[in-house]
Amino acid sequence: MEQNLNLYQIFYEVAGCRNFSVAARKMYISQPAVSKAISRLEESLSVTLFHRSSRGVTLTREGELLYAHVEQALSALQSGEELLKATVSLKISHLSIGVSTTLCKYMLLPLLKTFIAENPHIKITISCQSTFDTIEALQNGSIDIGLVGIPSDDAFQRNNLVTYLPLKTIGDLFVATDAYLAPLSHKFKGELQEKEAFFGEASFIMLNSENISRKYADAFLISQQIKLQNIIEVNHMDLSIEFAKAGLGIACVIEDFVKKELEDGTLREVKFGHKIPRRQIGFAYPSKTPLTESMKTFIQYYQTNL
Repeated sequence: MEQNLNLYQIFYEVAGCRNFSVAARKMYISQPAVSKAISRLEESLSVTLFHRSSRGVTLTREGELLYAHVEQALSALQSGEELLKATVSLKISHLSIGVSTTLCKYMLLPLLKTFIAENPHIKITISCQSTFDTIEALQNGSIDIGLVGIPSDDAFQRNNLVTYLPLKTIGDLFVATDAYLAPLSHKFKGELQEKEAFFGEASFIMLNSENISRKYADAFLISQQIKLQNIIEVNHMDLSIEFAKAGLGIACVIEDFVKKELEDGTLREVKFGHKIPRRQIGFAYPSKTPLTESMKTFIQYYQTNL
């Protein structure tokens, strides 16, 4: 097909003009060259594309079929060229971001509306995925930058393929409704974390075991020698919050995401002695790839408005 690209252009012009000579003048080539090109195309496709007469040419049924596809293809090429020219002249750039569903909803989306309005020349693509998938995508070059929760001790941080830029400190905590906690508090008086039977009876709503936030919470529980017996696993923190509000158990969530519920009393913190150490979220990007101007603009905007 590669050898036929020029022939398709000539075929398209002849079909539009319905005359070899007119098409030749339009393309600034000789009429014999046009005739030879059409003959070569017909020979390569083993079909007759035009009915020829002294008045000019008309498309055969096969020619009409080919014309419809050639017209669409040439139109797509023209649109691509125009978009490329606009991109160069307006300095349009592209930025692909990897982010978890939770961080996308609570941290990224609130800022994107104004960022896009202020930077219309930057086209944004968002891939909602786990932190592990985001890191893998950064390493294979399928995204430019990721917004991730950064564990305090993780193999990713020792991987020199990825650079981290911490932006914000967040805290994890356990929350539940008063209605759910009331019978448990009555039964297990005193400090709940000291009652092994409490952890055997209470239900805990946790993210799936592969989630970064879950791994961080599990590390804390191990450090406190706390073993949960009844775990309801969910895939998204939104579900954790909703399950807790429905009185189904004690959920481990990010504090920033339940501020309203804590303030209005819908949920309250369940303390187990020491607080879970605070951790960081930030941008991750390939270490060996220099920051593009669009990445610099986005990071600066995020740091200013976070």
